[in-house]
Amino acid sequence: MAESAERAFEPASGDGPEPAEDGARAAELHTAYEGLVQIRRLLGGGPDVPAPWELRLMPRAVALVLEAAGFPPSAVDARGLRCRTGYRVTAGAPGAGRVEVSWQGPPGSGAAREERERLTACAAELERHGWECLLYRGPRGRRFLEVEAPR
Repeated sequence: MAESAERAFEPASGDGPEPAEDGARAAELHTAYEGLVQIRRLLGGGPDVPAPWELRLMPRAVALVLEAAGFPPSAVDARGLRCRTGYRVTAGAPGAGRVEVSWQGPPGSGAAREERERLTACAAELERHGWECLLYRGPRGRRFLEVEAPR
C-alpha cells in the first residue's frame, strides 16, 4: 500500500513544521474539509452543527476549519522555535470539552499586535461552523479564543 494511502490528512495545529504549500496538500485539505461538511449533512444536523467525531477530536476539527478557511497556521522549526505567525490550536483541560486558539509568531513578528483582529476573524469562521467562541485575555495580556461545542 502506498504511504499516502496509509496516513490520514492531518490539519496544521500551529505546533508542527510549516505545512507544504503545494497542490497535493491543497487537494488533501479540500477533500478533508468537504468530508467534514458531507458528514454533517448525512447526520442530519446541518452544515453548522459539529458531528460527533468533531466533538471527540475537537483540536483536529477546529484546525481543519481554520486551515480550510485560509488562516495561516503558526509553525515551529526543527529546534522547536516559533518560525511562522498564525493560529495555534491546543486542547483545553482534559474532559473540559474545549480547545484554545491563540495567535502566535516568532519574537518580533508583531503577532501580539494583530491577535485581537485575527482571533476575532477566526471566531467568526468557527461560529459559522457551529462552534461557540469566547475571546479572553490570558497571562501577560495575550488574547486567546476558548472554543466549545454548541449547547
